[in-house]
Amino acid sequence: MKHFFFLMLCSFQAAFLFAQQDLPGARIHNPPAPLFRDPVFDGAADPVVVWNREEQSWWMLYTQRRANVETPGVAYCYGNDIGIASSKDHGQTWAYRGVLNLDFEKGKNTFWAPDIVYDKGTYHMFVVYIQGVYSKWAGNAKLIHYTSKNLWDWKFIGYLNTPKSNIIDATLMQMPDDKWRIWYKGEGSVTMTGESADLFKWTFSDKPAIGKPEHEGPKAFRFAGQYWMLTDEWKGMRVHRSDDANVWNRQGLILDKPSKRREDGPTGAHGDVVVVGDKAYVFYFTHPERKSHGDAPENNQGIIPFGLRRSSIQVAELIFKDGTLVCDRDNPFDFWLPGL
Repeated sequence: MKHFFFLMLCSFQAAFLFAQQDLPGARIHNPPAPLFRDPVFDGAADPVVVWNREEQSWWMLYTQRRANVETPGVAYCYGNDIGIASSKDHGQTWAYRGVLNLDFEKGKNTFWAPDIVYDKGTYHMFVVYIQGVYSKWAGNAKLIHYTSKNLWDWKFIGYLNTPKSNIIDATLMQMPDDKWRIWYKGEGSVTMTGESADLFKWTFSDKPAIGKPEHEGPKAFRFAGQYWMLTDEWKGMRVHRSDDANVWNRQGLILDKPSKRREDGPTGAHGDVVVVGDKAYVFYFTHPERKSHGDAPENNQGIIPFGLRRSSIQVAELIFKDGTLVCDRDNPFDFWLPGL
């Protein structure tokens, strides 16, 4: 009998310790590297990470580049859908779920780089749209607006009425006065901005929020009592800091050097930031077989080799230090996305 109770006590202690391991703060939850690779086309890029209130899970929406398709030039970067991956274990594993149905006109068309916000029971998505498929960087890029109640079913609202076309890469944030601010890559590869009270009607500034040097992929967020903007300079991400989200002070680069982690080089590109409590995580994509981000020469058939086309999603922790943000993704960190 004593032996029986001893075994029961040992089993209870083991179960308790096992359960404790899954509590945030109980141990370091090291993220997998890479965090995610698209299992269909192997070209996941431009991630945005949002909490799905209906499924009670984290969703990653991303540009699904057709990296494993032999195409001339950069055609694999066109004709893309927006891919979906979800996680029910706090970001530790991600399941591919398919793509969004965003078609609103006939033909094979292109979607890039979504950003999503939630307001008054509705998800709002602003995503890049280009009619058709090109083998060189071309086409008239526009930002279009969709709404949804569940992140699956999207209603096409229309084109964002920006003063100029050929724009990409929206990021949105609600300000203390409840108005919404949008930033995006405008002509000349600078960051432009607009404002709205309801996410439907917008007014736009004709002056850059962030000017030269050239960049794309702005991402705005609030962390450690400050406003921050990351921009992709194709050699890592530039950090910008602001007290009011109007005047931005240019600071250093992050993700500008290759990591020792698997698939985590040469640099980090166009991503998202999720702030949870006192933690900030940056999600980004890499071209792990390239020597530099833009190093993708075509062969004698005009095709970029598969190893230079494919891309992976990674995550790292942002640290507020000495008045700026730094990121050492070779340093182990606790990665845990709590339920919201």
